[in-house]
Amino acid sequence: MKDIGSVETSPNILTDTNKPVSMKLSDSHILITGGAGLVGSHLAQRLLNYGATVRVADDLSKGDRARIPDGASFIEADLTERNDVDQIITEDLDIVFHCAAYTDTNYNDDRTLFEENTEMTYNVLERMADVGVTNIAFTSSSTVYGEAPRPTPEDYAPLEPISIYGSSKLADEGLISTYAHSYGFTAWVFRFANIVGPHQRGNVIPDFIQKLLEDPTELEILGDGRQEKSYMHVEECVDAIIHVVEHADQELNTYNLGTRTTTSVTAIADIISEEMGLNPDYNYTGGDRGWTGDVPKMRLSIEKLASLGWEPSMSSHEAVRRGAQDLIAELAPEHTTTDSYTKS
Repeated sequence: MKDIGSVETSPNILTDTNKPVSMKLSDSHILITGGAGLVGSHLAQRLLNYGATVRVADDLSKGDRARIPDGASFIEADLTERNDVDQIITEDLDIVFHCAAYTDTNYNDDRTLFEENTEMTYNVLERMADVGVTNIAFTSSSTVYGEAPRPTPEDYAPLEPISIYGSSKLADEGLISTYAHSYGFTAWVFRFANIVGPHQRGNVIPDFIQKLLEDPTELEILGDGRQEKSYMHVEECVDAIIHVVEHADQELNTYNLGTRTTTSVTAIADIISEEMGLNPDYNYTGGDRGWTGDVPKMRLSIEKLASLGWEPSMSSHEAVRRGAQDLIAELAPEHTTTDSYTKS
C-alpha cells in the first residue's frame, strides 16, 4: 500500500494549453456522491485527513448518516432530482467523486436500477458542465466485462455485461467517455473487484456471518461454492483511487482496482467459520453461479495500476479475512435472536 502523504498542496485542473493533468487533492474542494456508503464514507475520511474540503451528498436509501465523518458537510439529496443536483454541485468544486448508485448486482427491480443509475450520472455530468466543474472520478465495476478471460485488462473487448447492474455501469462509462472526449472533462473511471470492509451489508461476507449467527451448525451457500473472484479491502481501494487521480493524466483514465489473487466462495465460508470459531456443515444450492447475472469467475489485471506505481499489500484471502473481522465485530453484538453463538 503506497503512501499518499507527500504531495504538492495546490489542486491542478487544466494547464494553459487545456491539456488534462493529474490532480493534487490536498486543499481541493470535493463532492462525494453516495458518500454515506462503503467506499464513499471511507474516501471522505481519507480526503479530510488529506487536507481537502469535503461535501457529501447521499439520499440515505442505503447509506448511513452515522458513517459520514466529522468535518464533512452533508446534504441529503436524490440525484434523480435536478433541483437536488443543482444544490450539491456548485462552481467552487474542483472534482466530483461519483459513487452514488444502486450497487446490488442481484437487485430485484432491473428497470429501476438501470434507469436511475444512468439518470443520476447524466444529471451529475450536465450540472458539472453547466457550472464549469470538469473533473470527475467514477466508481464503476468489473461487471462491465461480463464473462471475460482472466486476468482481464482494461483494454479487453468486446465488453459484454451479463447483468443489468453491469449494463448500467457500462452505460455510465459511455456517458463519461463522451464528456471526456467532447466536452473538455478529465475523468478517472475505476472498475472495481469486490470491495469489502466495515459497515457493509448485502454481499457474501455479511450474509454468511448473519446466517451463522442464526444457526452456527450449517451454512447455505448459493451455487456450487467454486465461484472465484478477487476481493479488495476498502482501505486499499481508497488508497488506489487517490493515487490514480493524482498520477494519471489522460482525458479518460480507466483503471482496474483489485488484487492479483482470487478467493472462492467456499474459501470465504472457511475463513468466516474459522474467525467465528465454528465448524458448520455446508449446504450448496447447486449450479455454477449464485443468481442470474452472476459472473462465476473474475480476476482483473492490475498491471496498468502497478505501472502507475501502486499495488495492494493484501491478497484477496487477506482482504476477505480483514473484512470478516470488521463485520463480525459489528454484527455479533447486534445479534439478539439466538444465544447459541459464542466464539471459541
